[in-house]
Amino acid sequence: MSRRTVLVTGGAGFIGSNIVARLSEGGLYDVAVCDRLRQADLGKWRNIAKHPITDFVEPEGLFGWLEDHEGDIETVVHMGAISSTTEPDADAIVQNNFVLSRDIWRWCAEHRRRLIYASSAATYGDGDHGFSDQDDAETLARLRPLNAYGWSKWLFDIYAMRERERGHGPPQVVGLKFFNIYGPNEGAKGAMQSVAAQKWPQASKGEPVTLFKSHKDGVADGGQLRDFVYVRDAAEVVAWLLENPQVQGVYNLGSGQARSFADLASALFRAAGHEPNIAYAPMPESIRDKYQYFTQADMSRLVEAGYDKPFTSLEDGIGDYVARYLSQADPYR
Repeated sequence: MSRRTVLVTGGAGFIGSNIVARLSEGGLYDVAVCDRLRQADLGKWRNIAKHPITDFVEPEGLFGWLEDHEGDIETVVHMGAISSTTEPDADAIVQNNFVLSRDIWRWCAEHRRRLIYASSAATYGDGDHGFSDQDDAETLARLRPLNAYGWSKWLFDIYAMRERERGHGPPQVVGLKFFNIYGPNEGAKGAMQSVAAQKWPQASKGEPVTLFKSHKDGVADGGQLRDFVYVRDAAEVVAWLLENPQVQGVYNLGSGQARSFADLASALFRAAGHEPNIAYAPMPESIRDKYQYFTQADMSRLVEAGYDKPFTSLEDGIGDYVARYLSQADPYR
């Protein structure tokens, strides 16, 4: 191939734009983006405005573009999806998150191009089966996602891994089970922004930040645990995968360290120069029975595959996010 072109679907979104930023460094890749920018005043276009992308593709024209540029493409990094866990249209979810992913997989298989795609920790459901990223199709099939979003991601994981077991597919297929990612370029996610982004307006002023009370014996209010991972670490893993085409399978992508929502809120306050000021409200009864009190990525398989870079601590990640983005009047400058 004359160039190392990487197409990032969902490349103007939250995780995708951070991947575009990372891959644009150093001139190793030509980076093309497939996405919808929608309203200019919402600023999604600004997520990629500082990066020298080589092309922009509307989703409706994706497969025509792939055929026209087949000779240049090395890898498709497929981050495009309906990512809302509360999306009511299950037909739209399965078309976007499973059918489209399957069709991209088929194109990459036919043309012998590599595929890295976004799975999700939502595939683990309530966590009763643990958070081990063993990726044989039989083990994956035991998981029970709690919502249509998690189900759609689970469905494609099983499809991709079953085909791998049959000896079919692209030369490299890697799915990444993202845990609770936070960081720059979340604005267009609206209500699906991380807790860090949602609570920053209050924490920045030293005003009370409200978290859910605990309704589980032995867990303190605000003591519900999540694996929070800085989005720059996620982009670093993708860059590493591009340089290691021998790595195959589905992998967790978290920090490997569960931390409480109270820890997260405290880090926000301290990054803003305030002492923590946390209030607690009852959890809505409609979600109490389904609420996860613990998630933590088992990162051992990615380490065994050769990834040896440290993950950013919660305090350092929140500190960087606040200093360089959340506290800035215009973080895009």
